[in-house]
Amino acid sequence: MMAADRTVHGVPPSLSAKVVGSFAYLTVRDRLPTILTKVIDTIHRNKNKFFEEYGEEGIQAEKQTIGLLSKMRNELQTDKPVLELTDSLQDTECWNQYLQRQQKMHGDEDSVSWFKSPWLYVECYMYRRVHEALWLNPPISDYDVFNEGKTQSFFESQQAMITLCTYLEGVNKNMEELSKNELHEHFNKLLQVSLWGNKCDLSISAGQDNSQKTSPIDSLNSLQPFILVNDSNMVWSTLLSAQRPGQSEKTAAVRVDIVLDNSGFELFTDLVLADFLVSSHLANEVHFHGKSIPWFVSDVTANDFQWTIRQTTAANHKWMSKTGVQWKSHLKEGAWSYHDHPFWTTPHEFCDMEADAPDLYATLQGADLVLFKGDLNYRKLTGDREWDHAVGFDTALRGFGPAPLCSLRTLKANVQVGLQPGQGEKLGSQDPDWMTSSKYAVIQFSSSKCEQKD
Repeated sequence: MMAADRTVHGVPPSLSAKVVGSFAYLTVRDRLPTILTKVIDTIHRNKNKFFEEYGEEGIQAEKQTIGLLSKMRNELQTDKPVLELTDSLQDTECWNQYLQRQQKMHGDEDSVSWFKSPWLYVECYMYRRVHEALWLNPPISDYDVFNEGKTQSFFESQQAMITLCTYLEGVNKNMEELSKNELHEHFNKLLQVSLWGNKCDLSISAGQDNSQKTSPIDSLNSLQPFILVNDSNMVWSTLLSAQRPGQSEKTAAVRVDIVLDNSGFELFTDLVLADFLVSSHLANEVHFHGKSIPWFVSDVTANDFQWTIRQTTAANHKWMSKTGVQWKSHLKEGAWSYHDHPFWTTPHEFCDMEADAPDLYATLQGADLVLFKGDLNYRKLTGDREWDHAVGFDTALRGFGPAPLCSLRTLKANVQVGLQPGQGEKLGSQDPDWMTSSKYAVIQFSSSKCEQKD
């Protein structure tokens, strides 16, 4: 059972590395230092590049950045207190206020340390400190330490991408002749391809090869039993009921927002789904939301988004390059747009968004459906807390509901809600790693707050 005895006002405590042997503990003890070591190695390997571009200044920046990152790695491994940020970026004050809030909650500064604080907080904090170390050392401030892994993951998944583009070409060619049932079937397939694309996460593999090598469409039937919650029919119904025939084009426009997770193959599957939504007129606009700084090893930034579309256009395969040209045209015509906001790279759970980022909350309220990709978004949707597995998804959202929303997530962290009573316990006895192996997945829908507004 989850830790019900420590529940405050019905809200369970946050997951943390306090519990020796827990997944959070092993992440903070092993995976985060491994990622930091890789970051340090990447910066050091690029020393000559920095020298060529910036001369002696580049070498100095490389040394000082590595010094700051090594210091942070030592703080992490020896469970030192979490420190305030010292850069002066747009979100610095927000981060330092969050730390003060944690200190007030815990009663003293020492308790806000790497192993004693909420896991979600310290993991986000580590990536923000990586950004700080680079930002404090111009001229390498804009260097993306995770770029190499992201581009490698894209190229190693190319065969699977070609398969998807060939499938998409076949669907688009016959779009006008498709019956509603056939459209529904293609929608379900591409929603599931986007779901399983989430397996390719470099932060979970600590940067190891995690590309997609098998045919994504052919794998779907065999993966079906591993979808623990499948609300795809509710997602489909939401899209259908959003259609507003007879209204002016502006008021009738259906908008789907996709809050992105990983670059590489996963982003590619999201773009394929978005192409289908626009080409089938299930949606008129798709707004993509990415990260404003390099984040969690493989998360999508504006550069990754544009680079992926350029690479697709330049591919040496006719359907893949044709798909890339189509994507460029979606962007040019305004059917697609890319957005980022500092809130996505804070440690806040999403139930804080309405108060802490009202502009972003209002933006999401303009969507007919919001798809949240991946594990980190799920952890932030549910507050990364020790919820009982049978607690409803709506309950775990704690009032967050700017629009009907759906989480597409393969399980890589030990929080999962909305299961049938006893289902979590049964899975745990059959497969002790069920919550962290990315073998299982959910398509989990909520429209609770929107219904209350109506």
